[in-house]
Amino acid sequence: MTHEKRFSKIPMSKRMRDLCKEEDYAFLNSQRDPDQSSEERHFSESQKTVEERDRRQQERELQRQEKQCEIEEQQKEKEEKWKSHVAEIAVKQEAIHARRHRLREFRDFQKKVLLQDLGPDAGSVDKTINHLLMRL
Repeated sequence: MTHEKRFSKIPMSKRMRDLCKEEDYAFLNSQRDPDQSSEERHFSESQKTVEERDRRQQERELQRQEKQCEIEEQQKEKEEKWKSHVAEIAVKQEAIHARRHRLREFRDFQKKVLLQDLGPDAGSVDKTINHLLMRL
C-alpha cells in the first residue's frame, strides 16, 4: 500500500505499524494534498474556522433581522388596533354630540310650545317652565 511505502522510512516495528494502521488511514484521509506543508494545512484549517465563524455571524445577523421584522410587524399591528380604537371612540363621541344637539332642539321646541300655551305673560312663567322641563 502507498502509505506503507511513504512511511517505510520511519523506524517502527511491524506490530506497532499494525496497531497504527487505522490511524494511518485516518491521517492520510485528513490530508488533502500529500505535498502540503504543515503551514498550508494550518492555513486551510484556520480558513475553515474563519469561514465557519463568518457563516455563524451571517446566521446571527439573519436571525436578528427576522426578529426586528417581527417586532416591527407587532408595532404596526398595535398601531392599527389603536387607530381603530380611536376611530370607534370618535364615532361614539360624534353620536353623543348629535344626540345632545337633538335633545337641546327638542327642549327648545317644548319650551316654545309651553310659552305659546301659557300666553303673553312669559316673564314670570320662565322659571316655572324651566322647572317643568327639568322634571321631564
